Parts: sequence; structure tokens; C-alpha cells
Amino acid sequence: MPLKINATLNQEENLWVVDVIGEIDIYTANKLKDTLINILNEHSTNVKINCLELDYIDSTGLGVLIGALKRLKQDNKNIIISNAKPNISKLLSITGLNKIFIIE
Repeated sequence: MPLKINATLNQEENLWVVDVIGEIDIYTANKLKDTLINILNEHSTNVKINCLELDYIDSTGLGVLIGALKRLKQDNKNIIISNAKPNISKLLSITGLNKIFIIE
């Protein structure tokens, strides 16, 4: 399934909401990376990754999220992962990333 990404700036909460639909893998991770770079260049705020329709993420995708988090941490901002499916929650737990990202 091709990756679809919708990013919107929630001005009330001062955060980006990024809806990720499909799969993030070695073939689609650059699309996520480019999106995150563009939105952070436009307005550096916390970023909420809505995983409601994310079916799969591999190490390349996790690397993109970690890279974005490093950049955000320079401005004391965070990445919030919301609505993760059990397989993605398990991956975040196994890798210890549930301790560096905010999980909702």
C-alpha cells in the first residue's frame, strides 16, 4: 500500500498533526522525511504522528522519526505517537523508543 501523509498545523494546540496512512519502509521513508523537514522548516512545534491508519513501519521509518526528534529536541519540542496499532506499539516497546517518544 502506498504511503499517504497529511500534515496540518493545529494552531490552538501549537502542534503539527501528521496523519500517516499505509506503510513506512525503505521505499517510502524519504516521503515521511521530506514532509517532516518541510513542516519543521515552516513552523517548529511539537509533532503528533497519528498512526491510526499506519499498518507497518520498519527500521528506516523509525530512523526518520528519531532524526526528526533529534532536531525537535534542539528547540525543546517532542514527537507524540498516537493511535498506534498493537504491532507498532510492540515494535516501539521492543526497541525502547516508547521511552523517547511520547505515546498516546
